[in-house]
Amino acid sequence: MKLLVAFLRLVRSLNLLFIAMTQFLFQYSIVLPILENAGAPPALSTLQFILLVVTSVLIAAAGYIINDYFDLNIDLINKPEKLVVEKHIRRRWAIVWHMALSMLGIACSFYLGYKTGAWWLGIANTGCVLALWFYSTTFKKRMLSGNIIISVLTAWVVLVIGLLTYYVLSRNNALYSAVDKTKLVRLTFLYAGFAFIISIIREVIKDMEDLPGDARYGCRTMPVVWGVNASKVFAATWMVVLIATLFVIQVYVLPFQWWWPALYCTLLIVIPLIYLLRKLYHASVPKDFHHISNGLKFVMLTGILSMLFFKLYL
Repeated sequence: MKLLVAFLRLVRSLNLLFIAMTQFLFQYSIVLPILENAGAPPALSTLQFILLVVTSVLIAAAGYIINDYFDLNIDLINKPEKLVVEKHIRRRWAIVWHMALSMLGIACSFYLGYKTGAWWLGIANTGCVLALWFYSTTFKKRMLSGNIIISVLTAWVVLVIGLLTYYVLSRNNALYSAVDKTKLVRLTFLYAGFAFIISIIREVIKDMEDLPGDARYGCRTMPVVWGVNASKVFAATWMVVLIATLFVIQVYVLPFQWWWPALYCTLLIVIPLIYLLRKLYHASVPKDFHHISNGLKFVMLTGILSMLFFKLYL
């Protein structure tokens, strides 16, 4: 039982659950209502969609394992109480699990690509596996490049469903001619963009939290190279951009009388972001940045849960 708990910690089981929840919400609150409004059948069967979610979870789990595998020395300084590799699971078994989950995820991707005709899916998810490997070995230690990789992969959780659905619709245009594909594309990039921005903010915040260990082992992250103050300005700028974008979206939807979504967004996304922006201004020690990082997790959760409104308003 202790080994199972350690493994679930290693693969970040709660994060994996969040990935699965995000994809289920996007599929059942946005994609399927758009298709149903046009009287069209689902682009992916239930089994195909579940396989897509499983694929995403497998690849993400493998990524978390390889990240901890290569971060062992740094984690001994930054978060020794959360250490799993070597403390509970041998490094050799960690790499075996990484390879097994990665290969299974890639195999599922190529199979799903074969069943849907989306030949690019297996190649794209193989690229995700490679990106996670090189992020852990190289890019995580470089300024901004590692942050961008993780943010793109976070956005991919949403993008892969929207792009795969759009591809299937385009291949069967006669069957799906009445579907509003433009709306699907807009909402796909809206949530993928939200995921990208909130992720890149959080990654920089985490770099500030992990500064002691990163500096000791030669990582060239933004706080190490530019300093904490410049990194705070970078994160704050993106937070302001996100808040402004969300404000513009509220102005856009109000004429359609989307009162409840606008109120939800204001109370549970915009105001928390403003609060975190203020906390960032005063932050100075790892504990402060950890608090902000957790706050951004909450904002990401409330942002993803906002998909539920489209089930009612589409």
